[in-house]
Amino acid sequence: MSNAVEIPFSTTILVRDTCLCLHVQRAARALARLFDDALRPVGLTNGQFSLMMSLNRPEPPPMGPVATLLAMDQTTLTAALKPLQRRGWVNVTQNAKDKRRRLLSLTPEGKAVLAAAVPIWESTHASLEDALPDGDMGRLRRDLQALA
Repeated sequence: MSNAVEIPFSTTILVRDTCLCLHVQRAARALARLFDDALRPVGLTNGQFSLMMSLNRPEPPPMGPVATLLAMDQTTLTAALKPLQRRGWVNVTQNAKDKRRRLLSLTPEGKAVLAAAVPIWESTHASLEDALPDGDMGRLRRDLQALA
């Protein structure tokens, strides 16, 4: 005899229709696919574009602030950097001020790839803004930042 608890199907429908986590996950996956497809001609994924853009700074940043900006732990950041390093687009060097820390920078080749990707990102992003029903991207950004 089973003592399994039955959850009413109405609860499933409620979660499907109201769960913010589910809706944000679905939107994130759809956006990721859209930008992955758009950036494919320059050899980048949307995550690689975001990572490389986060390194586009006057001074090479340490790993910690980059990981924080991208909402990932340092182990995940290290794994994400490896393919970019292999392609010669990112350098990971020892911090002269603290030998235990690493600094991240774009190579000239990485900067060229990123420069080729920016117009693709701009046009894809503009299309998204045009497609948003209320057209209020500022509010959407603020709301998402409040959740993060």
